[in-house]
Amino acid sequence: MSEPIRTALFGGTFNPLHNGHLTIVKSVLEQGLADEVWILITPCNPWKKDQALLDDRLRYDMVAQAVRDMDGVRASDFEFKLDKPSYTANTLRRISAEYPDREFVITIGADNWVKFHNWKEADFILNNYPIIVYPRQGYPIESLSANVTLLDCPLMDISSTRIRQMVQDGTPINEFVPTSVARTIKEKGLYL
Repeated sequence: MSEPIRTALFGGTFNPLHNGHLTIVKSVLEQGLADEVWILITPCNPWKKDQALLDDRLRYDMVAQAVRDMDGVRASDFEFKLDKPSYTANTLRRISAEYPDREFVITIGADNWVKFHNWKEADFILNNYPIIVYPRQGYPIESLSANVTLLDCPLMDISSTRIRQMVQDGTPINEFVPTSVARTIKEKGLYL
């Protein structure tokens, strides 16, 4: 039997995807922490239930367009068919059952790691799946569990919230997002 494909799941609303996200994805692959990365677009983050999101399919299409030429990276709409909100434990159970040839690893920010103990079924996740934690400004990592790896990745001073605000303010976003994302936001008049 062949070795399972080590697949990092990088979940989020990606409202919109920005270059900081892609830096994390590239770092995971360059450091050999996964064979591939699936950018898992969530229709409803339990921590952001009140956040106004673009249509699920539009966010998926923007991610898919941005990563289409990146080896080992793909957009995934897997959570679109699951119950909402999208709890990571539920996603991991379902995706592991549907893709038994893969070993899934979850990729989360330090902001999520500091509150990980509050996640639904945190112990189940920690005991059954490796976790990659990437640094976030203002969230120092005090300690990591045995199954957790800290990603060596530059701190990016950018967020989707800031991108949306820049669009509303009429500030150019081209240096912060992939070209295809900037083009779609402009052509469709998104976030105004």
